[in-house]
Amino acid sequence: MPRNKVKKTAPKGAAGEKKLLSGIVEVTRKGTGYMPWPFDTAEGKELREDIEIFPEKLNGALNGDQVEVELLSIVPRPRGRVKKIVERAKTEFVGTVKGGVVLPDDARFPVSITISGSHTEGTKVLVELLSFDGTTATGRVIETIGKAGEHRVEMNAIVMEHGFKTSFPPEVEREAAELEKNHARIIASELPKRADYRGLPTMTIDPITAKDFDDALSLRELPDGNYEVGVHIADASFFARPGTAIGEEAAKRGTSVYLVDATIPMLPHALSAGIASLKPDEDRLTFSALFILDKNARVLKQTFTKSVIRSDKRFTYEEAQKVLDTGEGPYLKELKAFKDLATIMRKRRFDEGAIDFGDNEVAFKLAEDGTVLSVKRKERIDTNWLIEEFMLLANREVAAYVSKLAKAVPGSNAVFLYRIHDEPKQDRIEELGIFVRAIGYEFNKKKGTYSAKDIQGLLKQIEGKPEQHLIRTATLRSMAKAIYTTKNLGHFGLSFEYYTHFTSPIRRYPDMLAHRILESHLDGHPLTNKEFGDLEKMCLTASEQEAEAVSAERESIKYKLVEYMQDKVGQTFEAVISGVTDWGLYVEDKASSAEGLVRVRALGDDFYNYSAKEYALVGQKTQKKYALGDSVRVKLIAADLAARQLDFELVR
Repeated sequence: MPRNKVKKTAPKGAAGEKKLLSGIVEVTRKGTGYMPWPFDTAEGKELREDIEIFPEKLNGALNGDQVEVELLSIVPRPRGRVKKIVERAKTEFVGTVKGGVVLPDDARFPVSITISGSHTEGTKVLVELLSFDGTTATGRVIETIGKAGEHRVEMNAIVMEHGFKTSFPPEVEREAAELEKNHARIIASELPKRADYRGLPTMTIDPITAKDFDDALSLRELPDGNYEVGVHIADASFFARPGTAIGEEAAKRGTSVYLVDATIPMLPHALSAGIASLKPDEDRLTFSALFILDKNARVLKQTFTKSVIRSDKRFTYEEAQKVLDTGEGPYLKELKAFKDLATIMRKRRFDEGAIDFGDNEVAFKLAEDGTVLSVKRKERIDTNWLIEEFMLLANREVAAYVSKLAKAVPGSNAVFLYRIHDEPKQDRIEELGIFVRAIGYEFNKKKGTYSAKDIQGLLKQIEGKPEQHLIRTATLRSMAKAIYTTKNLGHFGLSFEYYTHFTSPIRRYPDMLAHRILESHLDGHPLTNKEFGDLEKMCLTASEQEAEAVSAERESIKYKLVEYMQDKVGQTFEAVISGVTDWGLYVEDKASSAEGLVRVRALGDDFYNYSAKEYALVGQKTQKKYALGDSVRVKLIAADLAARQLDFELVR
């Protein structure tokens, strides 16, 4: 929209004073802050633009802080200064002791933190921030993590920087030990109250490294040719009740955190890998969803009930796949039936508009000391999506069941916790369209807007192409974020009208909440008004905790990739250009996914200009073009582990 059609005026308070604007400030690595500002156009539409806040005008505000900002100017863009810090996003920071001060790991923290006392040089510590005015900071060391550079220390540092604890309070461990000690008695007392499914042929299928088994599947073929499929989920909420130390700690953590080589669990080990985990040949408390499915995988009947199961077999994905591939091995009949049903459900989802973003994860092989021996991209096999389909089925049907209860009882508090994925904003999809067309792919909208089917078509075009991972990542970034809420808006990516998270309560707190709410409705006691109010706050907190956990996981991967590349300086790699800026090219090693920068000054043979429309650097004299998605050969020239940064140069 042309700027002369936008009516933006600095808001005024009493007596003509400038009104302060409230919001969350995001601070970049260069130290500049940005705060979203909604304003009205001349046509009465509300738009959003970021207020730019220069480092010297942040006045001690840090990334994520809630602030009040005074608007200083509007043209050529809104600019302001922080007048008040309403609430700090965080007060604990990880850093390394150097020269008697702490150098924060967070590159957006602009100064060192002064601490008291004597601390060993080169030690990673957790510091509570006591004061920060924009130029000087003071703090106190509340935990010593260990020697910087050691694998376990660095992994723990990443987790703690994102606000998660690596150990449990003593009272949590005591409660867990007591539950573990009395588990047989608990099972005996619960059996008369629950459905007993211990006679069903039941199995778990998980990664080879899994310790916590949230879900198990059972299957029986019925006399009429239909199938009874059981999706049995660990009843973790039974052990983590509100008001208990375990329950309160689970709510604080919100999620388990998955690092390169370890899991920081939401529940203590005695539960997560012990009595809550659906281990084979052991009685376990579960919340079961039983479905009668016909041969076309249509749900004819469903039952949700608390239960007791006894898993007969623990499969890894690879073991179950081998049984299917060879036609030999335990539970072949059940596995074949699962695959047939899952194949039908998967095809139906895609026919209805679901989007498959694939998988761009990498797998590390580590030595005992944590050193990376090798890195490769993970490959998805049939049993991965087989399990996924039955988890999706349970999550969808649970959400639909509670939603229909709400509609059946007008005025009732039959609210629920939904996992929603809103439709993407059209301007973000337009940007994606410009990007993919610039690198040679068709992506045309129908009826004026882009649909899930259009996105499906794009992802189908790129299958097996060198830029497949790049475009998948760009497509994901154009999507809305999936979040938890009590307001059902559906799930765009899955093409589901109803969806929740029900199947992973050992590692996700929202799944525990879903269990509690479903149980309350089955018992005829829906939520009170207060509980409903609390639930919405819990949804917001859970979404924030999930984002922090994902960020920690990504940082651990990035750290180990840089570490892996350290002894490969001077070697050459086949790469793809994954980003283009006016300061250089970001390139990604095709084999390991390690990403680094080719600085524009290192191109050398010409003066290169950034062409935003072409997503390329273009030589001024030669017109030589380096564009997003191009395959290039690069040489690693530097690997800075502290900064988690790789530098490359092009091999001509």
